[in-house]
Formats: sequence, C-alpha cells, structure tokens
Amino acid sequence: MYERKTIPNLNCGLDLIGEVLYGKWKIRLLWFINEGHKRPSELQRKIPDATRRVLNIQLKELEEHELVSKIIYPVVPPKVEYSLTDFGKTLIPVISAIGNWGDEHEGRLRSLILKRLE
Repeated sequence: MYERKTIPNLNCGLDLIGEVLYGKWKIRLLWFINEGHKRPSELQRKIPDATRRVLNIQLKELEEHELVSKIIYPVVPPKVEYSLTDFGKTLIPVISAIGNWGDEHEGRLRSLILKRLE
C-alpha cells in the first residue's frame, strides 16, 4: 500500500479538508452512506467505475479520519456495514452545497471538461 513520504501541509482549513477528502470517490461514498447504502456491495453498485480495492482503501481512510464507522457482524459469510459518524454527518450540508453548485453550472462545467479532453 502507498505510504506517504512527505508531511502534508495542514496550515488552513482548505489544506485539512483536502487531506481528508482527497480521493476520487470519497465524497460520493459519504453521500451514498448518508442515503442509506451501507454495505460494500451496495456502494460498489452505486459507483461501478471504482474497483472494490479502491473503494475499500478510501472507506478505510474515511474510517481513519472518523467520518465513517464500520460494523462487522459475526456471521458467516461476514457482513459489514458502514455508517456516518456524527462528525461525518457535519460534512453532508457541505457536500450538498457543492453538488447544488455543480447542478447550477452543469452545462458550463460539462462543456469545459469535454473541451479539455479534445
């Protein structure tokens, strides 16, 4: 697994939030867990472009940052569920605001992104 060799810059709130939410799928994972999709297989179905390995790594990082909690049920086969911590729930209004901004500027953003890919 990747091990960071440099100390992150943590001088302001933007640095901190970037450190905690850096990862292609983390914001979506938080959103979908908030919506009630708690099992890894449900999250995989909601984000089919992500590999199970990457989702597990990002879920583990979210857990380490105390944004989600993981419950492992002692059954065979093992059952795992994720839920937002109270701390994680404080991010939902922020994620919602970012999503609303994206929706409001969807056409422009899509055009700019596609233009870069040409």
